[in-house]
Amino acid sequence: MAFLAEFGAYLPERVVPNSEMAALAGCEAEWILSVSGIEERRFAAEGETVAELAVKAAEDCLSRAGVAASELGLVLLASGSAERRFPGPAGEVAARLGLEGVPAIDLPMASAGALFGLHLAARMAAVHGRVLVIGAEKMSGVVLREPREAGIAVLFGDGAGACLVSPDAGRARIVDSLISSDGAFAGDLRLEFGRPLEMNGRVVILQASRKIPRAIGDLLARNSRAASEVGVFLMHQANLNLIVRVAKALEVPPERFYSNIRRYGNTSSASMLIAAAEWSRSEGFRPGIPVVLAAFGAGFHWGAMLVEGSDVRRCQTLRPAMPN
Repeated sequence: MAFLAEFGAYLPERVVPNSEMAALAGCEAEWILSVSGIEERRFAAEGETVAELAVKAAEDCLSRAGVAASELGLVLLASGSAERRFPGPAGEVAARLGLEGVPAIDLPMASAGALFGLHLAARMAAVHGRVLVIGAEKMSGVVLREPREAGIAVLFGDGAGACLVSPDAGRARIVDSLISSDGAFAGDLRLEFGRPLEMNGRVVILQASRKIPRAIGDLLARNSRAASEVGVFLMHQANLNLIVRVAKALEVPPERFYSNIRRYGNTSSASMLIAAAEWSRSEGFRPGIPVVLAAFGAGFHWGAMLVEGSDVRRCQTLRPAMPN
């Protein structure tokens, strides 16, 4: 058994409205909003790296959990926008957190990486103890690269999210998870070194709108749960229209899906954890109420996780959060 103990997030200070992206991409600001549901996004400062974004989200998560970095047994970092081929940012993040000898594993996966990280953490916590899962992306360094495609460049933003997975107590018990991959579509969403992001939008949306509801439905069915019972769906923030499609396929109100894409755009593997961090602070888990996390990304990789709010008394082993 494993638990989601706490979440953290970091968003860069620079706010980039649609008007600014429209001028760069040669399109209308209203068009961006209509096709994506995005009004603005955050861009990292020049020189700010994926590892730096990840460290700030990690520190926020650990501070809120009241857990010292020295208590971690494993770090998993998902990113599809790391600055170099190797080494990945995981080891650097662990070093900046003051960890020595603690395994730090990179998951070079866009969009679905954090979900895959949580799936792995739920199984590895029994061996390693507390596991910190981080999703961090600096997509501005990708989408602003020439040649720039308007339909892609306007969708993305920068940020990082983190989740502490505990083997013994936390805000929500991990009930079950399901992950899948299909390499037949690898060429439809890809980022090659030194080249711009390439995306077959029609194929991506079509496959995502089919695969995400199916994964969620299969996961709920094998745990004897109905979609109508789920308190909230915390999904990768790719596109508001996609979120609405998934809600319709599951026959639940779109309002049941937490969304912050309007303010942050698509932050790839960071987005689901950023959304979870915001939702957990504004509303939060309730004992016995199921919550579903879900993601879809390049590969194609996709999946879902079912968690259930814990009784707050189960969280006594976590120390009170340290002051901000």
